Amino acid sequence: MMKEIVDAPRLAVAIETFHYPDGTVALSGIRFDVERGQFVGILGSNGSGKTTLLKVMDGIIKDYDGQVLLDGDDIRRLSPRDIYRKVGLVFQNPDDQLFAHTVAEDVAFGPRNMGFGEQEVGERVRNALSSVDMAGYAGKSIHHLSFGQKKRVCIAGLLAMGHEILLLDEPTAGLDPMGEYRMMELLTRLNRDNGVTIVMATHSVDLVPLFLHRLHILSKGELVRGGPPEEVFTAPAEMADVKLRLPHIAELIYRLKHDDKAPFDHIPLTIGEARREILERLKV
Repeated sequence: MMKEIVDAPRLAVAIETFHYPDGTVALSGIRFDVERGQFVGILGSNGSGKTTLLKVMDGIIKDYDGQVLLDGDDIRRLSPRDIYRKVGLVFQNPDDQLFAHTVAEDVAFGPRNMGFGEQEVGERVRNALSSVDMAGYAGKSIHHLSFGQKKRVCIAGLLAMGHEILLLDEPTAGLDPMGEYRMMELLTRLNRDNGVTIVMATHSVDLVPLFLHRLHILSKGELVRGGPPEEVFTAPAEMADVKLRLPHIAELIYRLKHDDKAPFDHIPLTIGEARREILERLKV
């Protein structure tokens, strides 16, 4: 597991309640911090409120009771320009976010609207595309990209604006298994090497133990559990209560330990951890 980074929070979320226009409570009692340089996961089933929470954290939704602080400032009191200099949201469907004809034009749109000169815009576009392994695609039509490539271009567009915090809604949705792994590898590199703070909403329980510093489980608009992944994932029945499951490898070891009385000391969450545990048991 990665060592947790402790610092003043970039985002401090304290949402008392948020209602949809029809009166339905969408979020309630949400409290957590996102520290500088962390990779944080919001895990929940469909309809749990993940997308709504990200929109609140990005300043898109404002009519809630509570407070979201961005570097100590109430995000509702900041101008869009002040917000988007620091934080940006990548939607689940990249086609909802991309609109220009070519990759370079789309990535350049944000920096241009921030008032940068063309030389600076060009440099930002090149650096951003390089950061997401799309350096050779600047002149390519958006319509000729794969789904995963489109997601990378969305991320590049935010990086080109200088965003230090990325909020991602189901970044691996619609990708094949190799695409999922490459996307998570990209996000981990941006987090580890570029210092980008990342908050990722997902329902993919098998991916999150591999990459995250902290994990929060969202169920029916409420945070029901939070902490390092190894502390959050517990028994299958408790996960089922929030319409989730343990990672497959953790489910297997849990069953071996509790049903077959195999002498495991703890429940590993990754194949690497499980391999070490099994080899240790074989020595006995």
